[in-house]
Amino acid sequence: EAIVTSEELGQDLEHVEVLQKKFEEFQTDLAAHEERVNEVNQFAGKLIQEQHPEEELIKSKQDEVNASWQRLKGLALQRQGKLFGAAEVQRFNRDVDETIGWIKEKGQLMASDDFGRDLASVQALLRKHEGLERDLAALEDKVKALCAEADRLQQSHPINASQIQVKREELIANWEQIRTLAAERHARLNDSYRLQRFLADFRDLTSWVTEMKALINADELANDVAGAEALLDRHQEHKGEIDAHEDSFKSADESGQALLAAGHYASDEVKEKLTILSDERSALLELWELRRQQYEQCMDLQLFYRDTEQVDNWMSKQEAFLLNEDLGDSLDSVEALLKKHEDFEKSLSAQEEKIT
Repeated sequence: EAIVTSEELGQDLEHVEVLQKKFEEFQTDLAAHEERVNEVNQFAGKLIQEQHPEEELIKSKQDEVNASWQRLKGLALQRQGKLFGAAEVQRFNRDVDETIGWIKEKGQLMASDDFGRDLASVQALLRKHEGLERDLAALEDKVKALCAEADRLQQSHPINASQIQVKREELIANWEQIRTLAAERHARLNDSYRLQRFLADFRDLTSWVTEMKALINADELANDVAGAEALLDRHQEHKGEIDAHEDSFKSADESGQALLAAGHYASDEVKEKLTILSDERSALLELWELRRQQYEQCMDLQLFYRDTEQVDNWMSKQEAFLLNEDLGDSLDSVEALLKKHEDFEKSLSAQEEKIT
């Protein structure tokens, strides 16, 4: 009877399970004694049937034994119910503690101030965080189930209702906290990603500008018309590549302006990079225009040299014609010489227009 009337219900799930195991051993022992009670009843019935002179005493003792036996079985059933209820409550406490422990472990990861130093590291951190958020989504079902279990246990175990409510509130508080941490970290990582994406584009564009400047400055001025034409063609190809990068410059500028409009924590750095990018683009276009003018001047000069050389060559040939002292020795020869001289004068007029 001391076993079934014990009020000890355990301090945790492991303790309750130990008490349940001891109680199961008691129940086994109780079941073994039921046959003994039955034998007592059979023997009492036999004595009464035989009209034993102590029949009244026998009946009194029989009733006393049966009442004690039923009382013991009733107390055992109550004790079994109490231990079962205690196990339910302690199992709930354990599940809540384990869930809170997991939440706090993940909370430490989400409290990190590492938001990446470059695009690759930010992308890696985002992938890791998305994995944590998937874990949280899976955990949400468990939190809901534990809250529902808390409601059920408060109804079925009103004596433990206040303690169960405390556990329920502790679970909800930790759950809400980690959800807030997760949302804040995701937002910070997104801010970091947008910044690093902008900085990566900035580095790519400024590096390309440096390379393009080197290409534009690389060619020396030509020494002939063909070379000057080739320079102008190649220079125009550079302009085509510059024009092809206009969308990239526009996209980078829009990204930077969006960061500024959102009040990004790195706004000062973004503003500085936008200024540099604009200056670099302008400097590139100015350099291209300067070299275009130089190449066109070079072309004009080479055309002048070519035309001058052609005129010099023509005049040298014509000078020999004019110094010829042959004036003809007949009418036909004189007419032929006059015809040649008229052709010369026509050619001279044509060359004069070219020279002037």
